[in-house]
Amino acid sequence: MYSDLKECCVSIHKTLFDAIRIIDQAGAGIALVIDDQERLVGTLTDGDIRRAILQKNRLDSPLLPYIKKEYFSVSENEGRANVLDLMQAHLIEQIPVIDQEKKLIGLHLIHSILGTQDRPNWAVIMAGGKGTRLYPLTKNIPKPMVNVAGRPILERLVLHLVSHGIHHIFLSVNYLSDIIKDHFGNGERFGCQIEYLNEDEPLGTAGSLSLLPQPPTHPILVMNGDLVMNADLGAMLDYHEQCNYHATIGVKTYSHQVPYGCVTLQNDCIVKIDEKPDLVQQVNAGIYVLSPKAVQTIPKQFYPITDLFSSALEKNHRLGAFNLDCDWVDIGQHDQLKQARGEV
Repeated sequence: MYSDLKECCVSIHKTLFDAIRIIDQAGAGIALVIDDQERLVGTLTDGDIRRAILQKNRLDSPLLPYIKKEYFSVSENEGRANVLDLMQAHLIEQIPVIDQEKKLIGLHLIHSILGTQDRPNWAVIMAGGKGTRLYPLTKNIPKPMVNVAGRPILERLVLHLVSHGIHHIFLSVNYLSDIIKDHFGNGERFGCQIEYLNEDEPLGTAGSLSLLPQPPTHPILVMNGDLVMNADLGAMLDYHEQCNYHATIGVKTYSHQVPYGCVTLQNDCIVKIDEKPDLVQQVNAGIYVLSPKAVQTIPKQFYPITDLFSSALEKNHRLGAFNLDCDWVDIGQHDQLKQARGEV
């Protein structure tokens, strides 16, 4: 939101000239007109003032007759995505934030909504697997470099991280690593800094984190390199830090229909029959946030990330689950690749 509301506010008793000066000085493209109780009465934009001038009104005219009293506003709790939808639907670039008494709390600007907050967090993408289940497609190319809609899966992940303000990315590589390094280089052309964790032998999802050049000072994102998704990674990082978790696992709701009638027994007697029921579970989506303390516990050996979580639970560390309410495909087999490519 706009940082200094006072710069955008003008009293209802002022003139058109005062509104022009406010718009020019604040640079938000809008003047927020308030009454003596600091309640939002209406708004004035550049366009509103131009129309007033074209009607041959003097600049020292009271601004009250020209303000927009019917304006779009949102509450303090309105989500960023909903604010952007409202802006795009009505072709507006500013939306005031008001409370129940119509007092100003903030101001959303479209360039702030569309911009990204730079984050100090690192990200690590696991890109060293052989992808044997996608053979022969992966005979001469690493699985994360398989194309989906004209772009390698790994490139999609890197760009997605950058779009969420994460600019320091480590790629954990092993199988055909030169192909990945040749494509990404130091990351400059992708808007980030890329470094490589070279697994001379497979270390598992967590084990490769022991190769980081130094311990992280902020929670790090870790993800599998074969995901096609559009998760809100910023929200996941915020959730992890707000809840002060040792580690957070991204989860997806997975539903599977049993192709048979299922019988529930009690003392060898049937008490219930469900015909082809749906079994619903929360599954590990291959996206994680780890606290610096969690990373410090990782040994330099083959170490699956599930072992890290099991150890944390044994020590009563708090683990969080973040629901990934988004499109998500784990490219593990040919059918899943076809799904991601829209071929099924």
